This record gives sequence, C-alpha cells and structure tokens, in this order.
Amino acid sequence: MLLWFFQVIFLNSFYKGIKINEIKATANTIEKSINDENIETIISTVSENSDICIKVLSSSGETIYSSHVVKGCIIHSKPDFDEKALPSEVTNNDGELFQYYNHDGYTRETEPEPNPDSDPALTNNTQAQDKPSAEEKEKEKDTLIYSKTIVNANDEELTLVLNSMISPVNATVNTLRVQLYYITAFMILFSVILALVIAKWISRPIEAINNSAKMLATGDYSTQFKGTGYKEIAELSDTLNYTAKELSKVELLRQELIANISHDLRTPLTLISGYAEAMRDLPDENNSENAQIIVDETKRLTTLVNDVMDISKLQTGNISIHRQPYDLTASLGDSINRMNKLMEMDGYQIHFIADQDVTLAADETRISQAFYNLLTNAINYTGEDKKITVTQTIFPNPADDLTDWVRIEVADSGEGIAEEDLPYIWDRYYKVDKTHKRAVTGTGLGLSIVKSILDMHHGDYGVTSKINEGSVFWFTLKI
Repeated sequence: MLLWFFQVIFLNSFYKGIKINEIKATANTIEKSINDENIETIISTVSENSDICIKVLSSSGETIYSSHVVKGCIIHSKPDFDEKALPSEVTNNDGELFQYYNHDGYTRETEPEPNPDSDPALTNNTQAQDKPSAEEKEKEKDTLIYSKTIVNANDEELTLVLNSMISPVNATVNTLRVQLYYITAFMILFSVILALVIAKWISRPIEAINNSAKMLATGDYSTQFKGTGYKEIAELSDTLNYTAKELSKVELLRQELIANISHDLRTPLTLISGYAEAMRDLPDENNSENAQIIVDETKRLTTLVNDVMDISKLQTGNISIHRQPYDLTASLGDSINRMNKLMEMDGYQIHFIADQDVTLAADETRISQAFYNLLTNAINYTGEDKKITVTQTIFPNPADDLTDWVRIEVADSGEGIAEEDLPYIWDRYYKVDKTHKRAVTGTGLGLSIVKSILDMHHGDYGVTSKINEGSVFWFTLKI
C-alpha cells in the first residue's frame, strides 16, 4: 500500500515539490551572489550544473545576465514571452511568481493565476488553441518558469527568471503501476505460501506438545514433550517435561504413603480385632492384660490418624499456634523420660544434655509434637547401639545482641542420609528408606510436620548427616 501511494498516487506531487525546491535553492544561490564581480560566471556554472536556463532582467525588462543551456526553453526561444511586462507582474505578485507552460505556450497551471492583460501572448495562445487531450499532454514536456524580485547593492530591483523543464511522470507512473501489479500478485502469493509454511512449522511442535499434554492429563507421567523450533516452544517443552517428572515423583510418593499408612493402620486394627474376638470367644482371655493391649493399639491408631490430619491442616494453614511462656527444658525432659520408659524394654537409651534451663514463648503442644517426631524418627533409624543423644544449647543472635536463641539437636548413630537426599527429606511424602518398616508411632510424615510447626514459629531447622556416621537433626527458636 505504501508503494502504491508513494510511487503511483503521489509521485507527481513529490516530483513537482522536489523540482520547485531545487529551483528555489538555485534562485537563492544567485540572489546571494548578485553583487559578486564574477556573477556572470556563477550564473553560467549554476545553470549548467542544474540544467536550468537563467535570465536577470532590469526593472524595465532588459536582459542583464543570461545563460541558455536547455534547448527550446521558453524564456530564450519563444518570441511571444513578454520580458517587458514580467518585472511588474512579479512585483504585483509579492515578488514571486510560478508559471507552467507547454511548448506551444499552452498554460497548464499558474500559481497564482496570471492576468491575461499583462501576458498577451499567453492570452492569445489560450484563446486560439483548444485544450489538448490527455494523450497529447502526456507526450509534451511541461515547463516551469520561476520569477523572483531581487535587489542588488545599488538598491536596484532586478527580476531573476529561471526556466526548468518538468518531465511528465505519467509514463513513469504507468510503468510503476504495471510493475506493482506483478509485485503485488507475487507478494500475496509468496506471503500466503510463507504463512502456511511458518504456521505448519510453528504448529507442528505445538500439536505434539498438545497431544503429550493430553496423555499427561490421563496420568501417563512417562510421556515426553518434544518441542523444537522457536526458543519459547523449546522452553515450554522443557518446563512440561520437568512438570511431568515432578508429578511422577509426587504420584509415586503418594502411592508409597498410602501403602505405608495402610500397613500402619492395618496392624493395630488386626491386633484390636484379634484380641477382642479372643476375649469374646475364650473366657480365660477376658483379662485386663488383653484389654490394655486393645487400649494401646487404639491409641496408636488414633495417633496415626491424627498425624495425617495434622499435616493436612498445617500445610493448609488451618491450625493456629497459641504462644505462651513455658519451660522448654522441663518439657523436653518430660518427653524424653516418657520415651525412655516406653522403650526401655527394647534397649533404647535417650540421653539429654542441657547447659541451662530455657523459658520461651511458644505453643508448647506444637513444639512438643515437633520434638516428639524428631525423637521417634531417631529411634526408628538409630544404629545397633540404640543410643540417641538430645542436646540443648544457647547461642547469641549475631544480628541482635539483646536476643538469644536455643538450639535443640537430636543425634542418632544410624546409617545416615545420602547428600543428594538431604534437600528433600523435609518434603511431604518423601522417604529415604523405600523399604517400609513399622515405626514406633507415626506415619512417616513426622519431618514434614516438624517443618510446618517450626515455620509457624519462625524458627530454623536442618540436618547434618553422612553415610554410616549417623544423623543430627536440629531446630532453633528465639528465646
């Protein structure tokens, strides 16, 4: 469209505008040099370089300087060109006049419209000659005569006349129009073909990704996304491959969790059912010892269910903490004493080392739950010596001299954790040891519960572990 506008519709206007600016620039050059002693040479040089005929007339219409370089120009070759009347006509037209002629003197356009009384030759030609047809005008060469009043050093008014040929652009426009027909047809065809090729090139990997996404939606996490071509498509493919990989991990961990929970729930249910049937069917078995086993297994079952509910509530933010001052050291000691009594029959020993008593403002129930989960985790995975060490230390906060922190460490002598597994052990469902073994209590969600509770208390937590050297789980709280 731009080519059509500039090369066909507005080409004539552009050409005339450029030509007029060139003539004006030439006139300004001569006007600035009119008082130069070499003015005649300057006019001759400018005339030859610009292919423009030039005359400088006195106020009476006499020729002072002249340069004739264009064959058949009106100001030199046409006897009916009235030089005598031109100075007064230019003066009456505010010192500047444009006139358009053809070779026969026919006026195509005058800016402003010339006065017939002041240009008899023009009037006679216009009246005597019919207006030529478009075909005739196309064959003719137009002529532009630019006249301007200038003043020399002696304050004499002179008239500068420039005669320039304006080649008709109709033939050029027709040539360009035919070319543009072919160019437009070719570009439309080429654009359609290119658009189809690019669309196919872009859409092929997108279609493949779409098909793979549909497979992923059905639960096939082994599907692979193959995106080629543009960088964005390749990045989308990599992102979806990563998503599928992570979803497969979550699905696998979810299946393991369900299997573990099912196993842990089945055991107390089996015991409860077995002992209850024995007490019902066998009178000798209806005793307090069997009843206590049923009570213990019921508590274990309650604990298992509560763990699952707690992790769900903690991670959805449905549990709020209630801070109040309490003796952390005494609370940890009570938990360790209860666990020692519970596990002494199995040979486990838990040692507690505290440098001093610590009181802090926190939710005692939740902190005890977090500590209890770390303790049971250590019992489940400690070594053959069955020893666990709990250490409480106080350390200053480097950023605030007025605030101290307490650090609780739970160390076991188990097999340890591989370095690549350490960043994931706090995640929900994650389990380093894939072979399930029944815990003392809990469902394997203990570390995730610990993480959620400490996050709510704005505490820190972590683990240091090496293979065959045991593990040390720790957390810190502000005193």
